[in-house]
Amino acid sequence: MAYKIRVILDVEQDVFRDIIVNETINLEELHFTIAKSFGFKGQEMASFYLTDATWEQGEEIPLFDMSEDENSFSMTNCITSMVLKKEGDKLIYIYDFFSMWTFFVELTEIIDENKENLPLIALSFGNTPDEAPEKQFIGENTDEDNFDAFDDENNFEDLDNIDFDNY
Repeated sequence: MAYKIRVILDVEQDVFRDIIVNETINLEELHFTIAKSFGFKGQEMASFYLTDATWEQGEEIPLFDMSEDENSFSMTNCITSMVLKKEGDKLIYIYDFFSMWTFFVELTEIIDENKENLPLIALSFGNTPDEAPEKQFIGENTDEDNFDAFDDENNFEDLDNIDFDNY
C-alpha cells in the first residue's frame, strides 16, 4: 500500500506538497522526502511530533535517539504506518531548529495498489520562501502582572525532595 500525504508549510502564502510514499518507510525517509520536496538538503536537525485533530503538539519523535536507554522512538525505528494509521491522521514536522521551518503533515489517502518509483511528488503548489517566518511563542496568559506567583518562595517545591535521577 501507499500513502498520499499532504505537507503544508506554515508560511503566509499557500505552500504545500502532496507526496506519495510507501507505508512501510520509516520517518527518517519521510523526513528526507519532505525536506527535499521543499528544496532543503535534509542536513539539518528535525523532529516529528504526534498531534491530535486540532494540531495540538504531542510527543516528539526526533531524528536521532538521544536517550540514555536507547529504547525510545526515533525516526529510524518508527515506521510511517505506526503514526499515520488512517486518513486524517496528522503530524507536525519541524525542520532546522535554528530557522524553525514548521510543517503540517496529514495522511489524505490510503492507496490500496502498489505504486512504482516511490516516493514521488504528486502535486507541488507554491514556492518555499528564502527565510523561515519568525515564530512568536505566546503563552495562554501574556499579562506580565501575573508573575507574582513566582515571587513567593513557598510556591516552589522543596528541592531536597526532588529525585533528579528521573530526569
